[in-house]
Amino acid sequence: MNEPSTVTYPTADILKRIEDKLDSNHKEVNHKFDKINERLTNLEVGQAKLTEKVNGIDKRLEKVESNQEILVKEVSDLKGAKSLIIPIIVAVTTAFLTLIARLIPNIFQ
Repeated sequence: MNEPSTVTYPTADILKRIEDKLDSNHKEVNHKFDKINERLTNLEVGQAKLTEKVNGIDKRLEKVESNQEILVKEVSDLKGAKSLIIPIIVAVTTAFLTLIARLIPNIFQ
């Protein structure tokens, strides 16, 4: 069982087969690295596009928030104006009635 192994191939042939196998493995590893590099590049491009879109959405959201603030202020102003409408109507009506009351005695004379 402990007999030494004998090789019937020339050493040059064995070394050539080892070298070919190493070259094949090296090419396969390089190919896999190239594919990984390509996928990584695609991811980076996709990330840049997403970042650009997020920035665009952020700008649009800022505009919406700004418009919302303006609308809230305008609605608040309208509520304030609404509370002034009743006193204005009362004042105009009172002035009109006073004018009519002053004109009535002149009509009958």
